[in-house]
Amino acid sequence: MAEQDQSRVKERNISQEMKSSFMDYAMSVIVSRALPDARDGLKPVHRRILYAMNELGMTPDKAYKKSARIVGEVIGKYHPHGDSAVYETMVRMAQDFSYRYMLVDGHGNFGSVDGDSAAAMRYTEAKMSKISMELVRDINKDTIDYQDNYDGSEREPIVLPARFPNLLVNGASGIAVGMATNIPPHQLGEVIDGVLALSRDRELTIEDLMEHIPGPDFPTGAEILGRSGIRKAYQTGKGSITLRAQTSIEEHNGKQRIIVTEIPYQVNKARLIEKIAELVRDKKIDGITDLRDESDRTGMRIVIEMRRDVNANVLLNNLFKQTALQTSFGINLLALVQGQPKVLNLKECLEHYLDHQIVVIRRRTAFELKKAEARAHILEGLRIALDHLDEVIELIRASQTTELARNGLMERFELSYEQAQAILDMRLQRLTGLERDKIENEYKELIARIAELKAILADEEKVLEIIREELLEVKEKYNDSRRTIISMSEDHLEDEDLIPRQNVVITISHHGYIKRMPISTYRNQKRGGKGIQGMGTNDNDFVQHLFTTNSHHTILFFTNKGKVYRLKGYEIPELGRTAKGIPIINLLQIEQGESISTVIPIEEFTEDAYLFFATKHGVTKRTELSHFANIRKGGLFAITLREHDELHGVRLTNGSREIMIGTKQGMSIRFPENDVRLMGRTAAGVKGITLGDDDCVVGMDIVEEDHDVLIVTEKGYGKRTPIEEYRIQNRGGKGIKTCNITEKNGSVVALKVVSNHHDVMIITVSGVVIRTNVEGISVTGRNTQGVTLIRVNEGEEVATVARVNIDDEDADDSIEDEIDSNEIENDES
Repeated sequence: MAEQDQSRVKERNISQEMKSSFMDYAMSVIVSRALPDARDGLKPVHRRILYAMNELGMTPDKAYKKSARIVGEVIGKYHPHGDSAVYETMVRMAQDFSYRYMLVDGHGNFGSVDGDSAAAMRYTEAKMSKISMELVRDINKDTIDYQDNYDGSEREPIVLPARFPNLLVNGASGIAVGMATNIPPHQLGEVIDGVLALSRDRELTIEDLMEHIPGPDFPTGAEILGRSGIRKAYQTGKGSITLRAQTSIEEHNGKQRIIVTEIPYQVNKARLIEKIAELVRDKKIDGITDLRDESDRTGMRIVIEMRRDVNANVLLNNLFKQTALQTSFGINLLALVQGQPKVLNLKECLEHYLDHQIVVIRRRTAFELKKAEARAHILEGLRIALDHLDEVIELIRASQTTELARNGLMERFELSYEQAQAILDMRLQRLTGLERDKIENEYKELIARIAELKAILADEEKVLEIIREELLEVKEKYNDSRRTIISMSEDHLEDEDLIPRQNVVITISHHGYIKRMPISTYRNQKRGGKGIQGMGTNDNDFVQHLFTTNSHHTILFFTNKGKVYRLKGYEIPELGRTAKGIPIINLLQIEQGESISTVIPIEEFTEDAYLFFATKHGVTKRTELSHFANIRKGGLFAITLREHDELHGVRLTNGSREIMIGTKQGMSIRFPENDVRLMGRTAAGVKGITLGDDDCVVGMDIVEEDHDVLIVTEKGYGKRTPIEEYRIQNRGGKGIKTCNITEKNGSVVALKVVSNHHDVMIITVSGVVIRTNVEGISVTGRNTQGVTLIRVNEGEEVATVARVNIDDEDADDSIEDEIDSNEIENDES
């Protein structure tokens, strides 16, 4: 006995056994569970549900039947898995927010977009939807192949006829072993138009097909940002698209509020609202006063109320960044082709469907031809019988048995078994003249039909024409309007081409409010006019920087922490002439304690342009502008700062300028910029000026011919000194005295290179502002203390000095030539 048992034991390498078993399992999951077939777009479980419902007669014209009955039929005959898995699949097929075109018509609670689950299968009812009948149409005409079910007791279809391109229309998602599919749904009419176009010209490119199929169309609507992700997915089979909720901003009781009417596909609405509430509670989003879900059976409506002082567009952008109001959808067009998983591009998806339809139509035509020929064969026998009616009757009456009669007919008139049997089965009423005419007419029609069917089988163009006609019928019956908008987004470079290039004026106030306006706003007056108000500001705020640029130019924002951020001109909101603007920190992801120190507009990141940096501790650095061409939304480090140091200012240079640096203790240095060697973006820099104890840099500027050096001190004193009095020195020295510091005038607050075309705005720590023309400031030597520019009270001192080009205020036709883009800065003591 032991010897017998031993003979049945087979030795196997365990690693080989594991490999073999896992591969069997993996292929089973891939082929029999997780991936859709490229021809009908269905996974096995979906196909089995629809087939079982069709076999049970649960068609749209019949009454609803209990879901439990359907699930029982499916798991009992075709799908040997859990009943909950089958029911959940059926539920999804009945949800209008999951399927673009529902394949199951559900009756009862089938869940909601809030994530509510469906009622138990014993409570809900279902039947096939009208469009799902198109998937099983002609299934009984030998159009598809069948296979044994799991126990060999039943037969099930390998694929459905699928009379519309369901793979793209309803999409699919599934995770197999080592691979996953995620096919988005599409609009029925667009996909059918794509198939029709391909049927006429197999050489069409994907670009050509995208004229018919512009992109996915989700059941929940929403908005797709940009086309680059769609194009990549259609060309390669893989890509990612950004989905954004459909929102609008309303005025209500003097306040703005955001209304959300559509959310991205597969986003749970209840969880989305919870997330927004969490962000408000954690103070990560500020300004929301109320959040309500007013959705009802007529549609979705989420209301977000906000404070009066909050900019709705800025708040909305924050919500897009931090919540599922904006999500990404990873497209992976993976499907089974002849039982093998394959990543398909758009054209291949349509080709496999079209090839399947050619097979379906050919097999249907062959089935109908066979049926017509069989009927014509019978009618030929009946015609013979009617032509020899008396003889046939006599032969039948003389026969003792049916078999003798049949054999007699077959021998006498050379009939087949089927013809002879049909004559014997013929009812006496068929012998009337009218019935005889009917047989003759039917025979003639069949002969014509047989000729037509043979012509179809002999000509593929006729097959394609039938496919086109039937697809157009489906389109006419079930087509609806597109739900998802495909729009252009500032986040996609390709969409810049759709934004008009125009010269714009950008203004930044002292308190950090920014806006842009078309340059035409400033071109309506001739020189000598009174000018126009360029920005509405508070009493203690004013326009500190005004410069022209192009809507497509890049603007670099440098902060005291040494970081650089970028915006395109068109990303700064365009507001009215008297509007205050929006806080600049709402456009840039600035961190706590970070402030803008310099703004520089850039037309082009050329190789012969440079940025010159100076920190408060006297460190300088020179870097090629091209190093800043690619800056992330979250910013990049422009300079590595030493401990307790801050970035004071940045200037755009041509590589051969001279730099002037001034310090709090009244020292200054002038040196050629090329004394500072070129460094990388994150380099820390080298010493530009040696500082004394408690000294720091308060000014850095580019030397200009025929200009003066303006010095302003903390107690309101100031003076101009000709630039020629400052000799060129070597970088890194202590420099020379630029102002005589006394108890009377106090420390230096600012050093600026100015001309008679400039005004200066002097601001005290309490917000008092005085504006004075540079021409009215005395010209004195370096080693003097200056004259009073603003009278400050005891305990008061000057905080900031801003330089303003007088021609900016005139705002005439030559504004572009009179504004120096290097003059954008914010010096603070």
